[in-house]
Amino acid sequence: MYSAPSPVITRQRPRLGGQPGGTPGGADERARRPRRSGPPPTAAARLDLSGARGERLRAALSAVHEICPEFGPVQVLRDDAHRVALVGMTGRRAVVAKCLLDPSGSSAALFKQEIAAHRCFLRHRPPVRVPRLIADDPYGLVLITEFIPGRPAAGPRYPAIPPSAADLRATLHAVHRLNCWRPPAEELPEAINYPARVARYHALGLLTDRDVSDLQVLLHGLRARGRQELPRQVNHGGTLLADVLLSPTGPVLTGWEAAGWYLPGYDLATLWTSLRDAPATRRQVSQTAQAAGPLERDAFLVNLMLVLTREIRLCEDAVQQAMRRPESVPPPTGEDGGAGRLSYGEERRRLLRRLHDDWALTRRAVRAAVGTR
Repeated sequence: MYSAPSPVITRQRPRLGGQPGGTPGGADERARRPRRSGPPPTAAARLDLSGARGERLRAALSAVHEICPEFGPVQVLRDDAHRVALVGMTGRRAVVAKCLLDPSGSSAALFKQEIAAHRCFLRHRPPVRVPRLIADDPYGLVLITEFIPGRPAAGPRYPAIPPSAADLRATLHAVHRLNCWRPPAEELPEAINYPARVARYHALGLLTDRDVSDLQVLLHGLRARGRQELPRQVNHGGTLLADVLLSPTGPVLTGWEAAGWYLPGYDLATLWTSLRDAPATRRQVSQTAQAAGPLERDAFLVNLMLVLTREIRLCEDAVQQAMRRPESVPPPTGEDGGAGRLSYGEERRRLLRRLHDDWALTRRAVRAAVGTR
């Protein structure tokens, strides 16, 4: 278990040696201090702890109280079979508590990576706003961070309505500042082994021999000019618009489970992929990626090819699941992307066609870049 060394931790606890949300003064001082923004504590009475859903919430609350006994739940942000996220109060501070209930597969590793990223932010302050770490338990898989009021730049993974020009500028500026950050190399993991990822997609039949050859040419060019290793850049790793919180003080990046060292332009490739219905916005993202020079352009194209291949694979799996799911069963929350009266399966098939179109466009761009070498 771990408790962040921040000013909010002042009172001693037997388990952690620090209490999130404590204040240094007595009752008079606490009364004089302004209340922090966050959900009203009276909303806690509206939490429904009955039934199967209530059992999951009680399990999550039990794990959270192990490291933060004074946490009071206010609102459920996320509740599924694997993870629960709650907004609550610790003293006068609004916080978000995440708990992983099912550590199967790679979920536990990603959750621990998010905890490690927040610990890194305590030791080395990033140039973008991130939620402050309050407490965590990498063994119990619990993470508590500050609650920041705001609105996401977009809701679904593939928003039907693109963000406004001001929101996009703010997002791109935050991504650029993060990409220019240079913490110690050991603080963040090497997120992708690019040659191994290309070989794996080729073995799965997602890339042709020509695609693999073209990507290898670009990767070899990125190692040129005396480099022994591929160029690296800090990236969020999952910069979807839903992970960008637009607060009154500026954009806040959340969801750091995929943060690490990537080829330059990985976050921009992720943004480009998600903006399927905004060609003008896509052009702006592409221009941002290519503005730094041909090497950054090639790195962006490699990232874009791999990101689109991954999205096609995920979408094909979703289409197969939709074909087995009765139409009366609603899709997962936030998956319809504003499909309206379209069925979930039909929306997935339309998205798959669009992804294949984007992939073909990217393949032509990669071959054109290879032809310039």
